[in-house]
Amino acid sequence: MDVRSGILIVIALLFTFFVTYTTTPLVRKLAFRVGAIDVPKDERRMHSKPIPTMGGLAIFVAFAFGMLAFVDLSPSFVGLLIGALMIIILGILDDIYDLKPYIKLLGQVCAALVVCFSGVLITRVTLFDQIIYFGNWAIPITVLWIVAITNTINLIDGLDGLACGIVAISSFALLAVSLLSAGNPTVTIVAAVLAGACLGFLPYNLNPAKIFMGDAGSMFLGFVLAVISIQGFFKVNAVVSFGIPFLVLGLPIADTAFAILRRLLKGQHPFHADRKHLHHRLVDMGLNQKQSVSLLYAISALLAISAVLFAEREFTGAILVLVLSFVVGSINWMVLKREHQHALEEEKKKEQEEEEKNAPQP
Repeated sequence: MDVRSGILIVIALLFTFFVTYTTTPLVRKLAFRVGAIDVPKDERRMHSKPIPTMGGLAIFVAFAFGMLAFVDLSPSFVGLLIGALMIIILGILDDIYDLKPYIKLLGQVCAALVVCFSGVLITRVTLFDQIIYFGNWAIPITVLWIVAITNTINLIDGLDGLACGIVAISSFALLAVSLLSAGNPTVTIVAAVLAGACLGFLPYNLNPAKIFMGDAGSMFLGFVLAVISIQGFFKVNAVVSFGIPFLVLGLPIADTAFAILRRLLKGQHPFHADRKHLHHRLVDMGLNQKQSVSLLYAISALLAISAVLFAEREFTGAILVLVLSFVVGSINWMVLKREHQHALEEEKKKEQEEEEKNAPQP
């Protein structure tokens, strides 16, 4: 990478940061006017008072301006912008009118098809130096990937700043892989544009959040990340290019996969909403929102680092980082579980003492 390219990346990132940061307060006012308000009405909600949604519109505006200002709009990137516009409109309608799941799914598939017909396809993957071509399966596999990642980001948007921060981390990982592998330079700029847009929104979205990104934001971020990962991660000449995007997005993918499996085993619909996601469990174990989000950021960052090392064929380092991620996650989980169990026992003990104290004397 030459100095000029590096400066362009930094400028693109700072530009979208500034646009999102200055646009979000305006979108917040608009959300109040149109009634895009998230009212806490069930136990899944982690907030106690109504908060405006639709913050994703500010992120989209910054991303669109960044693309127009810094990216050479080839047909594939025009397709990305059109698909992203479809997703943001779908998300805004959902934030206001609470659309049926099948309508959202249909809209996501249509947006994914726009991207496919613009030339962005998962045509092959590398598996231990063997190239696997998908042929006629390229379009359905690409649509499945885009729709799946769109929804995984949507599903982890359960704590203040969680989804936006994880997408920012993933964008930086994509940026690093693209730079180090001398991949498509345009993908590097797009990753910087996306990262800047996320970082500009975070000051308003971190706990206590002043505005939520809503389905408009989480679906938009998932959609864009899915598309540019096809142009970046899947095109890397790595030993296992297939595994790199799954590492970078390991946290939301794993959480979604376990959620679907958990619901199916209980005989529930796979998309039945519950309060059993990883971020919910961390809060139930005693962590506050900031602590839970920080821990999940750390795990996501470690997975992203391992993916970058993997892309560079630094297998020893990648495996060490993966092991570290597992150890850190396991230790924290065991400590939290023990503390949570101890707290429950103490609470039960106090209740028993209170009952004995209030019991009628013979």
